[in-house]
Amino acid sequence: MNKPAPDWHAAASTLRIDGRAFVGGQRVAAVSGETFAKSSPIDGRRLADIARGQTADIDAAVASGRAAFTDARWAGKAPAARKKILQRFAEKILGAKDELALLESLDMGKPVQYSLAVDVASTARTIAWYAEAVDKIYDEIAPTPASALALITREPMGVIGAVVPWNYPMIMAAWKLGPALAAGNSVVLKPSEKSPLTALRLAELAVEAGLPEGVFNVVPGFGHEAGEALALHMDVDAIGFTGSTRVGRKMLEYAGRSNLKRVYNELGGKSAFVVFDDFEDIARAAKTVAGSMFFNQGESCNAPSRVFVHEKVAEEFLAVVSAEAPKYAPGDPLSGHAEMGALVDETQMRTVLGYIDAGHGDGAQLVTGGKRSRSETGGFYVEPTVFAGVNNQMKIAREEIFGPVMSVIRFKTEAEAIAMANDSSYGLQASVWSHNINRAHRVARALRAGTVHVNQYDEDDITVPFGGYKQSGNGRDKSLHAFDKYTELKTTWVRIDAA
Repeated sequence: MNKPAPDWHAAASTLRIDGRAFVGGQRVAAVSGETFAKSSPIDGRRLADIARGQTADIDAAVASGRAAFTDARWAGKAPAARKKILQRFAEKILGAKDELALLESLDMGKPVQYSLAVDVASTARTIAWYAEAVDKIYDEIAPTPASALALITREPMGVIGAVVPWNYPMIMAAWKLGPALAAGNSVVLKPSEKSPLTALRLAELAVEAGLPEGVFNVVPGFGHEAGEALALHMDVDAIGFTGSTRVGRKMLEYAGRSNLKRVYNELGGKSAFVVFDDFEDIARAAKTVAGSMFFNQGESCNAPSRVFVHEKVAEEFLAVVSAEAPKYAPGDPLSGHAEMGALVDETQMRTVLGYIDAGHGDGAQLVTGGKRSRSETGGFYVEPTVFAGVNNQMKIAREEIFGPVMSVIRFKTEAEAIAMANDSSYGLQASVWSHNINRAHRVARALRAGTVHVNQYDEDDITVPFGGYKQSGNGRDKSLHAFDKYTELKTTWVRIDAA
């Protein structure tokens, strides 16, 4: 018998949220005693007072992580032992799936059924996958003469600082935690001040699963306080950052001002979705881009916000997209059936509405949407919005909006489509739609993006790397390649004397 769907509103009314930091295996108030208020973008309800972490709190968390690393309470465990603990961590996440899904939705506004099916599930899969990888990574022996042995070993770096955004708080945290913990590091996680709740709960679950105290610490707070302190800290060995390109630049600056720690940035995107007239199912392409663009309220770094359509099929494409967009109209995120939820806060809503105004001002043609909705709820909702008549130099085609706004741009030739798609400071993701196999491969090779899809957009899993070209960042999250970010390579030469 199927389990009845939770009454999410009832569950939210009884939820008790602890906003304290997590340092040294326990909940702690900020050293200063200061807090900041966290409200839900769904309806403005007050959720909790959150510890306002600052330099002293980061110092305590880093010291806790360093002590755990130095005495090898985690790094010194056999790989099989670390594997079992991380597997239990993944199981704990699934055991708390309803609570985590509700926290995620209340915190940042997404529909709860997607928090449950996508965010919680992906977080658990990521931790479980890296748990399995722990004892599958082998070191190397170099070819040497008989008089020597050269060992190439991979070692944990030490204390990793992780700074993650508010659009996929759990998933982004797991992408850092999985490989960093599996390699034997300690981690200090600074979640966005707009979405700190699930990160704090994950730390508790990790300790319940057997992760030693001090190995995983969480300090909530503002970027210019806790985030900056973490990035400048002289005892942090690397920073894994996901967020805006503007802050990514600061992370590199902070590394230069401190200990030259490694910085791995996964930054913004303005992904190109290119539809050629030889693709045989224009409606499928249009429905795919609508679903991908408006998922998560458009608050995705890889959202296909620049849609290049061959002029011969542009009208057909626009007709389908304009019919699809209203299906994603914002609804109650706790209803269990809304396709789109609330934007993360009023600031982000105003930013998105400002870009819509810019589209009007630059002469783009509004096809559908373009307004705030559900204002009576006290939440922050914007209609799914489609602009046509866009050129690649308009503000809405150049800058990352991080909201449900799609720009449709027409092209005539393959060369023109490639040139416009690549004419961006970003290079995170792209998609090519063509039934000409030569064209599909040719264009995929020509596009300057970290991930290119052909005749689809959202096929993805933890086994492949994720990251971008140009100002979309450096390094890669996910897959075995992520271990490169959180490990050091050591060469050891051993002399072997003749008998």
